[in-house]
Amino acid sequence: MMKKRDIRLTTGQVREFVNAASHCDFDIDVASKSRNHITVDAKSILGVLALNLMDQLEVTYNGYDKQFEEELNRLAPAG
Repeated sequence: MMKKRDIRLTTGQVREFVNAASHCDFDIDVASKSRNHITVDAKSILGVLALNLMDQLEVTYNGYDKQFEEELNRLAPAG
């Protein structure tokens, strides 16, 4: 079952997010929710840095990893 989560990232959080994604044995995509809706591999630090981090991001994945879920919870937008 495909899961979708919204997150917000700062440039300082990108490395930790990509590191958590890289430990997962399933594909993870991150998309900018702006008009362009660019999608990149969450395991690519350059790809994630290329996104507009001022926008809310949508993470799409199909799997479970406790560390990754904890990272997503930490990065969930407030409100």
